[in-house]
Amino acid sequence: MARSTEAPDYPWAPPAAAAVEAAVELIEPYFFAGEDIELWVPSVGDDPQAREWLGRFRRAAVSPDTLAGLFAMFLDIDVRHVLPALRAPTLVLHRRGDRIVNWRAGEWMAAQIPGARFVALSGQDHFPWFGDSDAVIEEIREFLTGVRVAAEPDRVLATVMFTDVVSSTERAAALGDRRRRDLLDAHDAAVRRQLVAFRGREIKATGDGFLATFDGPARAIRCASAIRDAASRMHLDVRVGLHTGEIEIRGDDIGGMAVHIGQRVSTLAQPNEIMVSSTVRDLVGGSGIEFEDRGDHKLKGVPRPVAGLRRHNRMTVTVGCATTRTSSLGARTSGGGCAA
Repeated sequence: MARSTEAPDYPWAPPAAAAVEAAVELIEPYFFAGEDIELWVPSVGDDPQAREWLGRFRRAAVSPDTLAGLFAMFLDIDVRHVLPALRAPTLVLHRRGDRIVNWRAGEWMAAQIPGARFVALSGQDHFPWFGDSDAVIEEIREFLTGVRVAAEPDRVLATVMFTDVVSSTERAAALGDRRRRDLLDAHDAAVRRQLVAFRGREIKATGDGFLATFDGPARAIRCASAIRDAASRMHLDVRVGLHTGEIEIRGDDIGGMAVHIGQRVSTLAQPNEIMVSSTVRDLVGGSGIEFEDRGDHKLKGVPRPVAGLRRHNRMTVTVGCATTRTSSLGARTSGGGCAA
């Protein structure tokens, strides 16, 4: 902002009396505890750790007396007359939902500086390092270099698990919608209990199944076995597919070739089978988990071979490839690659 309080030719700030009243009633009582964080950073307003951080930061930075002096000085800020004299290249960024400073104050400031560029960003957070900070960084990068770099997708290594209830349509016809819904609700609750127990992360429910991720393939296999056993006690047949690879984080969802392969591997599983790619098998070597070879399978949409196997009732799993080599829970396998 160029001026801290309202003036006849500057309507983008509050009147001085209103600013003082707001400080006394809304800011000062909560300042050193960080309890006003929702005004400054709404995106983390409900986060107790963020609130504690803000309070700790302020207590380390300023005393109550210094704060009072700074606020009195703040009320006198007015640099409007300086802006037309600036000759340095200038970028002004402002989030449209900013609750502390009206974004039009930023727009007005840029208009007073010769050649300045103004960019209105989405979001409500006043602090630029919260919210969509990547957008802030990208605007600054382009301003300094003249080049806009495409955002790199957020990619992490994970084991992807797809589950599916077999023949759910036929069961619905036999049980009726209400009993089927009750049974699937019990199934969903059992799956979620196992995901918690094995530190899996539920991505989403997929009708009669789930998409989840794990930070380790052995834990994913053991979780899949627990899910299969729980479903069996409900007289449900499930199939499970697992693959480990880099996934793209898309908000609360995931994507990428690893997800596609995991889904394709799951379609190879028979009722009560756990199918895994050969990548999973190779990563769990020495874990005591056994695999049964199922041969080679071509996975639709996968550009090159990906081997796969199936898991045993006694800790055995199936592997498959794109051409996928698959195995089933049964005999131990020493093979497992894909055909060229």
